[in-house]
Amino acid sequence: MIDPDTLARDYLALWNDSDAASRDRSLAAGWAEDARYADPMMAGEGRHGIAGMIANARAQFPGHAFALRGKPDGHGAFVRFSWTLAPEGGAPVAGGTDVVRVGADGRIAEVIGFLDGGAA
Repeated sequence: MIDPDTLARDYLALWNDSDAASRDRSLAAGWAEDARYADPMMAGEGRHGIAGMIANARAQFPGHAFALRGKPDGHGAFVRFSWTLAPEGGAPVAGGTDVVRVGADGRIAEVIGFLDGGAA
């Protein structure tokens, strides 16, 4: 059974992790080898591609962190949650909603991201 809250928190912790080796370990543990990610601004395929995409996003927004907004929910193999991106102590600069598909092995297989408002 998928716990939407745990999945969303672990997912955002991955994006907030400043250590590349730690992110790689999290990807190996929680993401399918051939996982895919796509949103209006970027895409990644496989753990290596997703790791690079996260590293690029972190470089583009230094000192910023993702935070959960609202309560995640789930339906079957899918989890949906919303997030914000903000500098420490500052107002959000972006927000969105991600839909995660979890594979039969319990690992993230695919993420489709949507950006809220004018973030795109």
